[in-house]
Amino acid sequence: MTDEQPHLPDLRAADADRERVAERLRDAVAEGRLDMEEFEERLDATYKARTYGELEPITRDLPDVGAKISMVKGPVSQDPDAIDWSERMVSGEPSSKLGFAFWGGFSRKGGWVVGRQFDGIAVWGGGEIDLREARFTERDVEIRCWTVMGGMQVIVPPEMNVLVKGFGFMGGFDDKATGEGTPGSPRVVVKGFALMGGVGVDRKIRRAEKLRLKEERRRERLERREGRHELHSRRREERD
Repeated sequence: MTDEQPHLPDLRAADADRERVAERLRDAVAEGRLDMEEFEERLDATYKARTYGELEPITRDLPDVGAKISMVKGPVSQDPDAIDWSERMVSGEPSSKLGFAFWGGFSRKGGWVVGRQFDGIAVWGGGEIDLREARFTERDVEIRCWTVMGGMQVIVPPEMNVLVKGFGFMGGFDDKATGEGTPGSPRVVVKGFALMGGVGVDRKIRRAEKLRLKEERRRERLERREGRHELHSRRREERD
């Protein structure tokens, strides 16, 4: 008689496995696929799961975009919020090449697909170009921003390789986001011209990471509360 290996659903899950599922849930909230109530319910189930069989159904109805969940053991980054840039590189056509605003505004954000070049134009209006959740068809990307008595904001994640070299006349073209990113990051060059207006390029953490930090603070508060409750219980027992 030979020993049989346990089926995948029976294998015990590690903390890294639970964290990968939690990250996919955070991405799903950022993409608008889950509301906060669904997110909290699934997140609670994730941290209570003990086996792969309990983890797998939690993301079964979510598409494999962003942080793809694999139930196969493999090397896992020590940083649960690190961007896997290989998963952000896609084939096909960009979802948008131009954003235009005249006495109004435009916005590109979420999991949109960025090509080799994107042009943003704002005339007496405003625009938002958010690359934090974006996917890319090319490793070298050029974002060109043109404003006339308007404003535009380009938002990038802290891990992105960025070079800003625009010019402002009677306005401003902020270049404080220029800097190196993590290995594998696309190289994004932001250029253009601002006339009596402004273009800002800012590094901001992703919504998924904000959610994780919020969860950590909530869990820390619960742990402190439980610790105080346990301490009071011990003291009562000692007095009795």
